[in-house]
Amino acid sequence: MTRSKVVELLNNGNAGDSVTVYGWVRTKRGNKQINFVALNDGSTINNLQVVVDMEKADEAVMKKVTTGAAVAVSGTLTESQGSGQNIELNGESIEVLGEANPEKYPLQPKRHSLEFLREIAHLRMRTNLFGSISRLRHAMIFAVHEFFNSKGFINVHTPIITASDAEGAGEMFRVTTLDAKNPPLTEEGEIDWKQDFFGKATNLTVSGQLEGELAAMAMGEIYTFGPTFRAENSNTTRHLSEFWMIEPEMAFYDIVDNMDLAEEFLKYLIKYALDNCMDDLKFLSQRLQQEEKNKPQAERSMELIEKLEFVLANDFVRLTYTEAINILENSKPNKKKKFQYPVEGFGTDLQSEHERYLVEKHFKKPVILTDYPASIKAFYMKENEDGKTVRAMDILFPGIGEIVGGSQREENLDVLEAKMDKMGVPKEEMSWYLDTRRFGSAVHSGFGLGFERLMLFVSGMTNIRDVIPFPRAPKQAEF
Repeated sequence: MTRSKVVELLNNGNAGDSVTVYGWVRTKRGNKQINFVALNDGSTINNLQVVVDMEKADEAVMKKVTTGAAVAVSGTLTESQGSGQNIELNGESIEVLGEANPEKYPLQPKRHSLEFLREIAHLRMRTNLFGSISRLRHAMIFAVHEFFNSKGFINVHTPIITASDAEGAGEMFRVTTLDAKNPPLTEEGEIDWKQDFFGKATNLTVSGQLEGELAAMAMGEIYTFGPTFRAENSNTTRHLSEFWMIEPEMAFYDIVDNMDLAEEFLKYLIKYALDNCMDDLKFLSQRLQQEEKNKPQAERSMELIEKLEFVLANDFVRLTYTEAINILENSKPNKKKKFQYPVEGFGTDLQSEHERYLVEKHFKKPVILTDYPASIKAFYMKENEDGKTVRAMDILFPGIGEIVGGSQREENLDVLEAKMDKMGVPKEEMSWYLDTRRFGSAVHSGFGLGFERLMLFVSGMTNIRDVIPFPRAPKQAEF
């Protein structure tokens, strides 16, 4: 008999249908006459209840039907006698495909801490929580591609191994085949990278933007969606060493076009989640409320679904960095020295606490900040006429702070070269990038959305290591 998925049976199954379903046992309860098995196959957060007549069942088989075991069940759908679902399965034939020793299986039917589940990341997707996050992550990946495809963008795979540092951060993972104990040296005693695999020093990429710009100047509108890496020794709830970035680049877009696209994109993704992931969002919302029930009302997060609908219902506030600094300087937290990082006028590098104040306390809406000081932004951003600021834009969300960062790119060769000289960016190694300004240069813009940052917002989770299947962080590369 053809296998049916649990989600299909719960949504479209009819009493009297004969079906076969495969999955993993979540719980088993009952007595000598009847057993109730909660079966889940990962297709939905909801379990299918299997009812087993113990007088007809094989007792030896049923002893192996324990939490975590993989089973195949054939039988007939009937109307459910209990609440919560319309149908259940009378299990007439049960085969145990894979046993799970109840004394050793770590995911027993009880509440486990997130810290414990991170230690068993290879099994945590079997829980309700991480099953929901996995399905939501898939939905967001699909929605990203659907959005850009619907607007005529071309997906471009940019290199993971690169010889350039797009962000100028310097915190990159080295890629090499040289002998770590005895690398070849130059006459000056430096490592001779010419003898390495690529003939030069190479790293794992921190961004696909620079290569994305090359593609945009040929095809108009493109986007990248790939893994990026940052060797930042940071053990916070907001940092990963391996994460995924969505980076569109668009020819003939100025900063306003860029902001319009980014706002439309974020709202599209959130609406997709609300339209297609409601069962998982309801579960995640209930979990978040349970986690925060002992907090004072003022410290609790906005209810998850309400928060997502709130973003859809509001136009994002747009203001300049200078206007934001004036607001922050005159705010009560700054005047009373409540900010960890004081706001001290133009040139202050805004921190998450400042960004969240603007969104959550002052405007109570998502915010787009523009026109940042050139001194705190990357070399490729378009200079404004004032000579002090650049056409950068960051989108700030409640609970997250910055979720999108982008800019209009500097299309003028002379200005770009002068900025590279000033910031110490080697022009010789970036000649391929400068060629786009030499040959057919045009106004263009782009932005980056950290996919895990998006997942934090949409899921309501608070630790970024819980929204990626196998997190990579300092001293953490298991599984």
